[in-house]
Amino acid sequence: MQALELSKPDRTLRGEITLEGSKSISNRALIVLALAGADPAEWLERLSASKDTVTLQRLLTQTDSDVYDAGDAGTTFRFMTARLCLQPGTQTLTGSHRMLERPIGALVTALRSLGADIEYLGQEGYPPLRIGPPEQFGKTSRQVRIHGGTSSQFLSALLMIGPCLPEGLELIPEGELVSRPYLEMTLQLMRYFGAQAEWQGDRIVVSPGNYTPKKFVVEADWSAASYWYAMAALAESPDIRLNGLFADSWQGDAVLSKMMQSFGIQTIFEEKGIRLQATGAAPKPFFEWNFLECPDIAQTLAVVCAGLGVQGVFSGLETLSIKETDRIAAIRNELAKVGVSFSKLPPRFSKKSPDQTFYLVEGKAQWQSPPHFATYGDHRMAMAFAPLALLAPVVIEDPEVVRKSYGSFWEHLKAGGFQEVRE
Repeated sequence: MQALELSKPDRTLRGEITLEGSKSISNRALIVLALAGADPAEWLERLSASKDTVTLQRLLTQTDSDVYDAGDAGTTFRFMTARLCLQPGTQTLTGSHRMLERPIGALVTALRSLGADIEYLGQEGYPPLRIGPPEQFGKTSRQVRIHGGTSSQFLSALLMIGPCLPEGLELIPEGELVSRPYLEMTLQLMRYFGAQAEWQGDRIVVSPGNYTPKKFVVEADWSAASYWYAMAALAESPDIRLNGLFADSWQGDAVLSKMMQSFGIQTIFEEKGIRLQATGAAPKPFFEWNFLECPDIAQTLAVVCAGLGVQGVFSGLETLSIKETDRIAAIRNELAKVGVSFSKLPPRFSKKSPDQTFYLVEGKAQWQSPPHFATYGDHRMAMAFAPLALLAPVVIEDPEVVRKSYGSFWEHLKAGGFQEVRE
């Protein structure tokens, strides 16, 4: 497997980067426009170039086969599961080996309760799926219950098809919601394209109707920005502009502008995007955050804590074990290579939140020869650990995994003064 040795001759970080469009927003917009029968090229600007988005575009326009292969694109698989329930005929939806290990049962159960014809072709609760014609879909019931602790993508998949059901949709999340900002992003986008969807007490009610295509500019990806925030935190006197980000963002990861103040980084909103600079204050020695609403940046922040020697207490990581890899185990394994521990704290660590699970980042990253960081087929592992190259050279295994969400990542790093050697 190819590896990349990454280094930085100095610790300066200056320049201007135009980030790609948000994968999360792009994928939702593609589904909504497909349901509207519209051509995305006509209506969308700055669409993500990520592998996941390209895969979704391909599946939405596929006409030569009734077998849909989502590869390792989790969002694509979940959104297509709901989308295909509206499509005439019978289709098979499958994916990569890792995808067949990722649970889909909660979404399938919810769709079946609405009358969808879905059966498992392998292990119960997991892909691949056979999805039959929509004769009874949305006609037996409009109300669906689903546990709020499952992936927010399950809830978003259901919501986006809501306007296309005969009686609309009444979605009742049960228990605590995870990644709620992603759910709110879905609702904002649905409303932008003409859907009526609103919270009514503890439920979301979506009225039947049609989506209306109109021009839409996809905001840049705040998850991608997190890696630049990490670099800024580890750099000396950083001054970097990231184009394409909005002050009034729909993305939960926009909380970075507040979060990174703890590490001495300020965010200045400008006409084209944001500017990252040092506040002049030293990083705080202790950092605590609940990542329930922004789980995709937990890896990045764990590495920032490690690089600066900041003690970190993380919670809200419940969904990390069912991502592209078991991210909790992956963080623990890779931080250990630079002398930093990532450990689960004893039950009832917090008197305020006795039922929550907490993890402790402890130690300062140090190494003599370049550590080889495994990426586990996970794009976020590669990008989260890359900023450590500001301290000393590191090796990133399987670097091309970043294509899943941020294909120009290494190219952007070179523009920022990083040097790389392919092994």
